[in-house]
Amino acid sequence: MSSHISNERSAPDKVLTDIADYALNFKIESDLAYTTARYCLMDTLGCGLEALEYPACTKLLGPIVPGTIVPNGARVPGTNFQLDPVQAAFNIGTMIRWLDFNDTWLAAEWGHPSDNLGGILATADWLSREAIASGRSPLTMRDVLTAMIKAHEIQGCIALENSFNKVGLDHVVLVKVASTAVVCQLLGLSRDQTVNALSLAWVDGQSLRTYRHAPNTGSRKGWAAGDATSRAVRLALTARAGEMGYPSALTAKTWGFYDVSFRGQEFKFQRAYGSYVIENVLFKISYPAEFHAQTAVEAAMKLRARLDAMGKSAADIRKITIRTHEACLRIIDKKGLLSNPADRDHCVQYMVAIPLLFDSLTATDYEDNIAADSRIDALRAKIACVEEPRFTADYHDPEKRSIANSLRMELIDGTVLEEKVEYPIGHRRRREEGMPLLVEKFKTNLRRRFNNTQQQRILDVSLNPARLDGMPVNEYVDAYLP
Repeated sequence: MSSHISNERSAPDKVLTDIADYALNFKIESDLAYTTARYCLMDTLGCGLEALEYPACTKLLGPIVPGTIVPNGARVPGTNFQLDPVQAAFNIGTMIRWLDFNDTWLAAEWGHPSDNLGGILATADWLSREAIASGRSPLTMRDVLTAMIKAHEIQGCIALENSFNKVGLDHVVLVKVASTAVVCQLLGLSRDQTVNALSLAWVDGQSLRTYRHAPNTGSRKGWAAGDATSRAVRLALTARAGEMGYPSALTAKTWGFYDVSFRGQEFKFQRAYGSYVIENVLFKISYPAEFHAQTAVEAAMKLRARLDAMGKSAADIRKITIRTHEACLRIIDKKGLLSNPADRDHCVQYMVAIPLLFDSLTATDYEDNIAADSRIDALRAKIACVEEPRFTADYHDPEKRSIANSLRMELIDGTVLEEKVEYPIGHRRRREEGMPLLVEKFKTNLRRRFNNTQQQRILDVSLNPARLDGMPVNEYVDAYLP
Protein backbone atom coordinates (compact mmCIF):
# COMPACT_ATOMS: atom_id res chain seq x y z
CA MET A 1 0.00 0.00 0.00
CA SER A 2 1.46 3.37 -0.99
CA SER A 3 0.76 6.77 0.48
CA HIS A 4 0.42 9.96 -1.51
CA ILE A 5 3.44 12.28 -1.34
CA SER A 6 2.72 15.89 -2.23
CA ASN A 7 4.87 17.37 -4.98
CA GLU A 8 3.68 20.89 -4.16
CA ARG A 9 6.64 23.23 -3.76
CA SER A 10 6.38 25.35 -0.64
CA ALA A 11 7.50 28.92 -0.15
CA PRO A 12 11.21 29.12 0.69
CA ASP A 13 12.15 28.24 4.25
CA LYS A 14 12.09 31.27 6.53
CA VAL A 15 15.69 30.65 7.59
CA LEU A 16 16.74 31.12 3.95
CA THR A 17 14.71 34.27 3.36
CA ASP A 18 15.76 35.84 6.65
CA ILE A 19 19.43 35.39 5.75
CA ALA A 20 18.89 36.69 2.22
CA ASP A 21 16.94 39.75 3.36
CA TYR A 22 19.60 40.61 5.93
CA ALA A 23 22.51 40.14 3.52
CA LEU A 24 20.88 42.16 0.73
CA ASN A 25 19.03 44.90 2.58
CA PHE A 26 20.11 45.46 6.18
CA LYS A 27 22.01 48.72 6.73
CA ILE A 28 24.81 48.52 9.29
CA GLU A 29 24.64 51.63 11.50
CA SER A 30 27.08 50.64 14.24
CA ASP A 31 30.38 52.53 14.38
CA LEU A 32 31.69 49.87 16.79
CA ALA A 33 30.97 47.18 14.20
CA TYR A 34 33.03 48.96 11.55
CA THR A 35 35.85 49.75 13.97
CA THR A 36 36.03 46.11 15.03
CA ALA A 37 35.84 44.97 11.41
CA ARG A 38 38.91 47.08 10.57
CA TYR A 39 40.87 45.42 13.38
CA CYS A 40 39.57 42.07 12.18
CA LEU A 41 40.71 42.75 8.62
CA MET A 42 44.26 43.52 9.77
CA ASP A 43 44.45 40.58 12.12
CA THR A 44 43.01 38.10 9.64
CA LEU A 45 45.33 39.05 6.80
CA GLY A 46 48.26 39.06 9.22
CA CYS A 47 47.45 35.48 10.22
CA GLY A 48 47.51 34.55 6.54
CA LEU A 49 50.91 36.14 6.05
CA GLU A 50 52.36 34.18 8.96
CA ALA A 51 50.98 30.93 7.52
CA LEU A 52 53.03 31.50 4.35
CA GLU A 53 56.10 30.51 6.37
CA TYR A 54 54.81 26.92 6.64
CA PRO A 55 55.36 24.57 3.66
CA ALA A 56 52.48 22.37 4.81
CA CYS A 57 50.22 25.33 4.04
CA THR A 58 51.90 26.74 0.93
CA LYS A 59 51.93 23.38 -0.84
CA LEU A 60 48.13 23.70 -1.07
CA LEU A 61 48.15 27.19 -2.58
CA GLY A 62 48.14 28.43 -6.14
CA PRO A 63 46.03 27.49 -9.17
CA ILE A 64 44.60 24.01 -9.66
CA VAL A 65 46.71 23.69 -12.81
CA PRO A 66 50.23 25.04 -12.13
CA GLY A 67 51.08 28.15 -14.13
CA THR A 68 47.49 29.22 -14.74
CA ILE A 69 46.98 33.00 -14.58
CA VAL A 70 43.46 34.43 -14.83
CA PRO A 71 43.10 37.82 -16.57
CA ASN A 72 41.63 40.28 -14.05
CA GLY A 73 41.76 37.47 -11.50
CA ALA A 74 41.81 37.93 -7.75
CA ARG A 75 45.21 38.31 -6.16
CA VAL A 76 46.33 36.31 -3.13
CA PRO A 77 48.03 38.54 -0.51
CA GLY A 78 51.69 37.78 0.10
CA THR A 79 52.02 35.75 -3.12
CA ASN A 80 52.22 36.24 -6.89
CA PHE A 81 49.09 34.18 -7.57
CA GLN A 82 46.33 35.65 -9.76
CA LEU A 83 43.39 33.25 -9.71
CA ASP A 84 39.73 32.80 -10.45
CA PRO A 85 37.64 33.88 -7.45
CA VAL A 86 36.77 30.32 -6.38
CA GLN A 87 40.39 29.18 -6.15
CA ALA A 88 41.50 32.53 -4.74
CA ALA A 89 38.92 32.14 -1.97
CA PHE A 90 40.37 28.71 -1.15
CA ASN A 91 43.89 30.14 -1.06
CA ILE A 92 43.05 33.11 1.15
CA GLY A 93 40.77 31.09 3.40
CA THR A 94 43.41 28.39 3.89
CA MET A 95 46.11 30.93 4.74
CA ILE A 96 43.84 32.64 7.24
CA ARG A 97 42.96 29.49 9.16
CA TRP A 98 46.12 27.46 8.91
CA LEU A 99 47.70 28.45 12.24
CA ASP A 100 44.45 28.65 14.24
CA PHE A 101 45.25 32.27 15.12
CA ASN A 102 42.34 34.29 13.68
CA ASP A 103 39.20 35.37 15.52
CA THR A 104 36.76 33.05 17.28
CA TRP A 105 33.08 32.82 18.18
CA LEU A 106 32.01 30.52 21.00
CA ALA A 107 28.40 29.53 21.66
CA ALA A 108 26.40 26.33 21.15
CA GLU A 109 28.58 26.02 18.04
CA TRP A 110 32.15 27.22 17.71
CA GLY A 111 33.87 28.77 14.76
CA HIS A 112 35.98 31.52 13.27
CA PRO A 113 33.86 34.12 11.45
CA SER A 114 36.84 35.81 9.81
CA ASP A 115 37.21 32.61 7.76
CA ASN A 116 34.61 34.23 5.50
CA LEU A 117 37.14 36.84 4.40
CA GLY A 118 38.50 34.28 1.92
CA GLY A 119 35.36 34.38 -0.21
CA ILE A 120 34.65 38.05 0.47
CA LEU A 121 38.05 39.43 -0.47
CA ALA A 122 38.55 37.16 -3.48
CA THR A 123 35.14 38.07 -4.91
CA ALA A 124 35.44 41.79 -4.20
CA ASP A 125 38.94 41.95 -5.68
CA TRP A 126 37.95 40.04 -8.82
CA LEU A 127 34.83 42.18 -9.32
CA SER A 128 36.88 45.35 -8.87
CA ARG A 129 39.48 44.33 -11.45
CA GLU A 130 36.73 43.32 -13.88
CA ALA A 131 34.98 46.64 -13.32
CA ILE A 132 38.11 48.69 -13.97
CA ALA A 133 38.80 46.69 -17.13
CA SER A 134 35.30 47.59 -18.32
CA GLY A 135 35.52 51.27 -17.37
CA ARG A 136 33.33 50.97 -14.26
CA SER A 137 33.99 51.87 -10.64
CA PRO A 138 35.52 49.21 -8.39
CA LEU A 139 34.19 48.15 -5.02
CA THR A 140 35.71 49.84 -2.00
CA MET A 141 37.04 48.42 1.24
CA ARG A 142 33.89 49.73 2.93
CA ASP A 143 32.01 47.10 0.90
CA VAL A 144 34.42 44.44 2.19
CA LEU A 145 33.98 45.59 5.79
CA THR A 146 30.18 45.54 5.45
CA ALA A 147 30.31 42.01 4.04
CA MET A 148 32.58 40.96 6.91
CA ILE A 149 30.16 42.34 9.51
CA LYS A 150 27.24 40.53 7.89
CA ALA A 151 29.11 37.24 7.47
CA HIS A 152 30.13 37.35 11.13
CA GLU A 153 26.52 37.98 12.08
CA ILE A 154 25.02 35.18 9.99
CA GLN A 155 27.54 32.59 11.14
CA GLY A 156 27.47 33.74 14.76
CA CYS A 157 23.72 34.12 15.22
CA ILE A 158 23.03 30.62 13.88
CA ALA A 159 25.79 29.32 16.17
CA LEU A 160 24.28 30.87 19.30
CA GLU A 161 21.63 28.19 19.80
CA ASN A 162 22.45 25.43 17.33
CA SER A 163 25.19 22.86 17.90
CA PHE A 164 26.42 21.23 14.71
CA ASN A 165 29.28 19.52 16.52
CA LYS A 166 26.79 17.52 18.59
CA VAL A 167 25.51 15.88 15.42
CA GLY A 168 29.06 15.31 14.14
CA LEU A 169 29.14 18.16 11.60
CA ASP A 170 31.94 20.69 11.39
CA HIS A 171 31.31 24.38 11.99
CA VAL A 172 32.54 25.26 8.49
CA VAL A 173 29.00 24.60 7.24
CA LEU A 174 28.26 28.04 8.69
CA VAL A 175 31.21 29.56 6.85
CA LYS A 176 29.78 28.20 3.63
CA VAL A 177 26.30 29.58 4.35
CA ALA A 178 27.48 32.99 5.56
CA SER A 179 29.95 33.43 2.71
CA THR A 180 27.29 32.42 0.18
CA ALA A 181 24.94 35.11 1.43
CA VAL A 182 27.39 38.00 1.37
CA VAL A 183 29.04 36.94 -1.89
CA CYS A 184 25.58 37.00 -3.47
CA GLN A 185 25.23 40.59 -2.29
CA LEU A 186 28.62 41.55 -3.70
CA LEU A 187 27.68 39.95 -7.01
CA GLY A 188 24.43 41.96 -7.13
CA LEU A 189 22.16 38.93 -7.13
CA SER A 190 18.41 39.24 -6.66
CA ARG A 191 16.56 37.99 -3.59
CA ASP A 192 15.38 34.88 -5.44
CA GLN A 193 18.88 34.10 -6.70
CA THR A 194 20.30 34.56 -3.21
CA VAL A 195 17.70 32.24 -1.69
CA ASN A 196 18.53 29.69 -4.39
CA ALA A 197 22.24 29.91 -3.60
CA LEU A 198 21.61 29.54 0.14
CA SER A 199 19.46 26.48 -0.48
CA LEU A 200 22.30 24.97 -2.50
CA ALA A 201 24.66 25.57 0.44
CA TRP A 202 22.40 23.63 2.80
CA VAL A 203 21.74 20.86 0.26
CA ASP A 204 25.51 20.37 -0.16
CA GLY A 205 27.20 17.56 1.68
CA GLN A 206 28.58 18.96 4.92
CA SER A 207 32.00 18.22 6.41
CA LEU A 208 32.24 15.63 9.16
CA ARG A 209 34.00 16.91 12.24
CA THR A 210 36.18 13.85 12.63
CA TYR A 211 39.33 15.63 11.38
CA ARG A 212 39.25 17.81 14.52
CA HIS A 213 39.01 14.98 17.04
CA ALA A 214 40.87 11.92 18.23
CA PRO A 215 41.75 9.58 16.67
CA ASN A 216 41.65 11.42 13.33
CA THR A 217 42.83 14.95 14.14
CA GLY A 218 44.70 16.19 11.11
CA SER A 219 45.65 19.01 8.79
CA ARG A 220 42.31 19.21 6.99
CA LYS A 221 41.17 21.43 9.82
CA GLY A 222 43.66 23.96 8.44
CA TRP A 223 42.03 24.11 5.00
CA ALA A 224 38.43 23.17 5.76
CA ALA A 225 37.33 26.79 6.03
CA GLY A 226 39.12 27.67 2.80
CA ASP A 227 37.20 24.85 1.16
CA ALA A 228 33.91 26.10 2.61
CA THR A 229 34.30 29.77 1.66
CA SER A 230 35.46 28.84 -1.85
CA ARG A 231 32.48 26.54 -2.25
CA ALA A 232 30.27 29.48 -1.32
CA VAL A 233 31.70 31.54 -4.17
CA ARG A 234 31.07 28.67 -6.58
CA LEU A 235 27.45 28.28 -5.43
CA ALA A 236 26.77 32.02 -5.66
CA LEU A 237 28.13 32.05 -9.22
CA THR A 238 26.02 28.99 -10.02
CA ALA A 239 22.91 30.82 -8.82
CA ARG A 240 23.91 33.89 -10.85
CA ALA A 241 24.00 31.66 -13.93
CA GLY A 242 20.32 30.86 -13.34
CA GLU A 243 20.53 27.49 -11.57
CA MET A 244 17.40 26.63 -9.61
CA GLY A 245 17.17 26.36 -5.83
CA TYR A 246 15.37 24.06 -3.38
CA PRO A 247 12.95 26.09 -1.27
CA SER A 248 12.46 23.53 1.52
CA ALA A 249 16.12 22.46 1.63
CA LEU A 250 15.96 22.59 5.43
CA THR A 251 12.41 21.54 6.25
CA ALA A 252 11.48 18.91 3.64
CA LYS A 253 10.32 15.79 5.45
CA THR A 254 12.75 12.86 5.25
CA TRP A 255 15.02 14.49 2.67
CA GLY A 256 15.72 17.96 4.10
CA PHE A 257 18.68 19.07 6.21
CA TYR A 258 16.81 18.95 9.49
CA ASP A 259 15.73 15.32 9.11
CA VAL A 260 18.88 14.04 7.42
CA SER A 261 21.58 15.92 9.31
CA PHE A 262 20.11 17.60 12.39
CA ARG A 263 18.17 14.80 14.10
CA GLY A 264 14.85 16.31 13.09
CA GLN A 265 15.47 19.51 15.03
CA GLU A 266 14.70 22.93 13.60
CA PHE A 267 17.13 25.79 14.14
CA LYS A 268 16.54 28.04 17.14
CA PHE A 269 17.41 31.72 17.19
CA GLN A 270 18.27 33.93 20.14
CA ARG A 271 18.25 37.27 18.34
CA ALA A 272 17.59 38.93 14.98
CA TYR A 273 20.50 39.66 12.66
CA GLY A 274 22.24 42.97 13.33
CA SER A 275 25.89 43.59 14.24
CA TYR A 276 26.13 41.81 17.61
CA VAL A 277 28.63 39.14 16.62
CA ILE A 278 31.48 41.24 15.29
CA GLU A 279 31.07 43.64 18.21
CA ASN A 280 31.61 40.75 20.62
CA VAL A 281 33.96 38.53 18.62
CA LEU A 282 37.03 37.08 20.34
CA PHE A 283 40.47 37.90 18.97
CA LYS A 284 43.41 35.56 19.39
CA ILE A 285 46.14 37.99 20.24
CA SER A 286 48.77 36.36 22.43
CA TYR A 287 48.79 32.68 21.52
CA PRO A 288 48.09 30.53 18.43
CA ALA A 289 45.99 28.14 20.50
CA GLU A 290 42.49 26.70 20.18
CA PHE A 291 40.39 29.34 21.90
CA HIS A 292 39.07 27.23 24.74
CA ALA A 293 42.69 27.00 25.93
CA GLN A 294 43.60 30.70 25.66
CA THR A 295 42.98 31.46 29.33
CA ALA A 296 44.69 28.21 30.35
CA VAL A 297 47.82 29.27 28.47
CA GLU A 298 47.70 32.74 30.03
CA ALA A 299 47.36 31.13 33.49
CA ALA A 300 50.29 28.82 32.69
CA MET A 301 52.45 31.80 31.76
CA LYS A 302 51.65 33.38 35.13
CA LEU A 303 52.52 30.15 36.92
CA ARG A 304 55.80 29.96 35.01
CA ALA A 305 56.68 33.45 36.28
CA ARG A 306 55.91 32.39 39.85
CA LEU A 307 58.08 29.28 39.48
CA ASP A 308 60.93 31.43 38.20
CA ALA A 309 60.58 33.77 41.18
CA MET A 310 60.80 30.77 43.52
CA GLY A 311 63.88 29.40 41.78
CA LYS A 312 61.92 26.37 40.60
CA SER A 313 61.06 24.87 37.20
CA ALA A 314 58.69 22.45 35.49
CA ALA A 315 60.81 19.61 36.90
CA ASP A 316 59.46 20.51 40.37
CA ILE A 317 55.81 19.94 39.37
CA ARG A 318 54.02 16.92 40.76
CA LYS A 319 50.51 17.51 39.41
CA ILE A 320 48.37 20.11 37.63
CA THR A 321 44.58 20.20 37.68
CA ILE A 322 42.79 22.33 35.10
CA ARG A 323 39.29 23.39 36.16
CA THR A 324 37.54 24.23 32.93
CA HIS A 325 34.29 24.48 30.99
CA GLU A 326 32.51 21.59 29.26
CA ALA A 327 33.44 22.67 25.72
CA CYS A 328 37.14 22.48 26.56
CA LEU A 329 36.71 18.93 27.80
CA ARG A 330 34.84 17.94 24.67
CA ILE A 331 37.31 19.36 22.17
CA ILE A 332 40.85 19.54 23.52
CA ASP A 333 41.21 17.31 26.60
CA LYS A 334 43.58 14.65 25.23
CA LYS A 335 45.79 11.90 26.59
CA GLY A 336 48.22 9.69 24.69
CA LEU A 337 50.09 10.11 21.42
CA LEU A 338 49.74 13.36 19.48
CA SER A 339 50.62 12.57 15.91
CA ASN A 340 50.92 15.93 14.10
CA PRO A 341 50.84 19.73 14.63
CA ALA A 342 47.07 19.84 14.12
CA ASP A 343 46.68 17.28 16.89
CA ARG A 344 48.92 19.25 19.26
CA ASP A 345 47.22 22.63 18.86
CA HIS A 346 43.99 20.93 19.90
CA CYS A 347 45.38 19.47 23.13
CA VAL A 348 45.03 21.66 26.23
CA GLN A 349 47.64 19.65 28.12
CA TYR A 350 50.21 20.30 25.37
CA MET A 351 49.32 23.99 25.22
CA VAL A 352 49.80 24.32 28.99
CA ALA A 353 53.01 22.28 29.10
CA ILE A 354 54.85 24.35 26.48
CA PRO A 355 54.79 27.71 28.34
CA LEU A 356 55.64 26.00 31.62
CA LEU A 357 58.72 24.53 29.97
CA PHE A 358 59.73 27.29 27.55
CA ASP A 359 58.00 30.47 28.81
CA SER A 360 56.27 31.02 25.46
CA LEU A 361 53.84 29.46 22.97
CA THR A 362 54.26 30.07 19.25
CA ALA A 363 53.06 28.31 16.12
CA THR A 364 56.42 26.59 15.70
CA ASP A 365 55.98 24.89 19.10
CA TYR A 366 53.53 22.45 17.49
CA GLU A 367 56.04 21.21 14.95
CA ASP A 368 57.63 17.75 15.17
CA ASN A 369 61.11 18.96 16.19
CA ILE A 370 59.74 20.69 19.30
CA ALA A 371 57.28 17.91 20.13
CA ALA A 372 60.17 15.42 20.20
CA ASP A 373 61.33 16.90 23.53
CA SER A 374 60.48 14.14 26.03
CA ARG A 375 59.81 16.67 28.80
CA ILE A 376 56.61 17.78 27.07
CA ASP A 377 54.85 14.40 27.22
CA ALA A 378 56.19 13.81 30.72
CA LEU A 379 54.55 17.03 31.88
CA ARG A 380 51.36 16.36 29.89
CA ALA A 381 50.97 13.13 31.84
CA LYS A 382 50.79 15.15 35.06
CA ILE A 383 47.94 17.39 33.81
CA ALA A 384 44.27 16.48 34.32
CA CYS A 385 41.09 18.37 33.39
CA VAL A 386 37.84 18.54 35.39
CA GLU A 387 34.68 20.49 34.64
CA GLU A 388 33.82 23.50 36.78
CA PRO A 389 30.01 23.90 36.34
CA ARG A 390 30.17 27.65 37.01
CA PHE A 391 32.66 28.10 34.20
CA THR A 392 30.34 26.23 31.83
CA ALA A 393 27.36 28.38 32.88
CA ASP A 394 29.32 31.62 32.42
CA TYR A 395 30.55 30.39 29.02
CA HIS A 396 26.95 30.24 27.80
CA ASP A 397 25.72 33.40 29.59
CA PRO A 398 25.18 36.01 26.82
CA GLU A 399 26.13 38.80 29.25
CA LYS A 400 29.44 37.16 30.15
CA ARG A 401 30.60 34.71 27.47
CA SER A 402 33.66 33.96 29.55
CA ILE A 403 36.15 31.24 28.62
CA ALA A 404 37.51 30.55 32.10
CA ASN A 405 40.27 28.18 33.09
CA SER A 406 41.88 27.74 36.51
CA LEU A 407 45.19 25.91 36.96
CA ARG A 408 46.05 24.37 40.34
CA MET A 409 49.70 23.33 40.47
CA GLU A 410 51.05 21.04 43.18
CA LEU A 411 54.83 20.93 43.55
CA ILE A 412 56.88 17.99 44.77
CA ASP A 413 57.67 19.87 48.00
CA GLY A 414 53.96 20.30 48.78
CA THR A 415 53.64 23.90 47.64
CA VAL A 416 50.34 24.68 45.90
CA LEU A 417 50.04 27.48 43.33
CA GLU A 418 46.83 28.52 41.56
CA GLU A 419 45.99 30.94 38.77
CA LYS A 420 42.58 31.64 37.26
CA VAL A 421 41.83 33.64 34.10
CA GLU A 422 38.19 34.17 33.10
CA TYR A 423 38.45 36.40 30.03
CA PRO A 424 41.24 36.11 27.44
CA ILE A 425 42.96 39.24 26.29
CA GLY A 426 41.04 39.16 22.98
CA HIS A 427 37.64 39.31 24.75
CA ARG A 428 35.44 42.41 24.42
CA ARG A 429 35.89 43.02 28.16
CA ARG A 430 39.62 43.46 27.54
CA ARG A 431 39.42 45.42 24.25
CA GLU A 432 41.26 48.48 25.58
CA GLU A 433 44.14 46.28 26.69
CA GLY A 434 44.03 44.03 23.65
CA MET A 435 43.78 46.24 20.56
CA PRO A 436 47.24 47.85 20.82
CA LEU A 437 48.66 44.32 21.11
CA LEU A 438 46.62 43.21 18.10
CA VAL A 439 48.18 46.03 16.06
CA GLU A 440 51.63 44.90 17.21
CA LYS A 441 50.77 41.35 16.13
CA PHE A 442 49.83 42.75 12.70
CA LYS A 443 53.12 44.66 12.47
CA THR A 444 55.03 41.50 13.32
CA ASN A 445 53.28 39.62 10.55
CA LEU A 446 53.92 42.38 8.02
CA ARG A 447 57.63 42.20 8.83
CA ARG A 448 57.62 38.54 7.84
CA ARG A 449 56.93 39.36 4.16
CA PHE A 450 57.59 42.99 3.31
CA ASN A 451 60.30 45.65 3.45
CA ASN A 452 59.97 48.70 5.69
CA THR A 453 58.47 50.91 2.99
CA GLN A 454 55.76 48.41 2.09
CA GLN A 455 55.00 47.70 5.74
CA GLN A 456 54.47 51.38 6.39
CA ARG A 457 52.30 51.82 3.31
CA ILE A 458 49.98 49.01 4.48
CA LEU A 459 49.90 50.35 8.04
CA ASP A 460 49.18 53.92 6.96
CA VAL A 461 45.99 52.93 5.15
CA SER A 462 44.92 50.13 7.49
CA LEU A 463 45.02 52.40 10.55
CA ASN A 464 43.26 55.30 8.83
CA PRO A 465 39.51 54.52 8.81
CA ALA A 466 38.46 57.12 6.26
CA ARG A 467 41.27 56.23 3.89
CA LEU A 468 40.71 52.51 4.21
CA ASP A 469 36.95 52.73 3.72
CA GLY A 470 37.27 54.67 0.47
CA MET A 471 40.12 52.68 -1.04
CA PRO A 472 39.35 50.48 -4.06
CA VAL A 473 39.60 46.83 -3.09
CA ASN A 474 42.13 45.99 -5.79
CA GLU A 475 44.46 48.77 -4.60
CA TYR A 476 44.35 47.54 -1.02
CA VAL A 477 45.07 43.96 -2.10
CA ASP A 478 47.89 45.15 -4.35
CA ALA A 479 49.56 46.67 -1.29
CA TYR A 480 50.12 43.10 -0.04
CA LEU A 481 51.78 41.77 -3.20
CA PRO A 482 55.49 40.81 -3.11
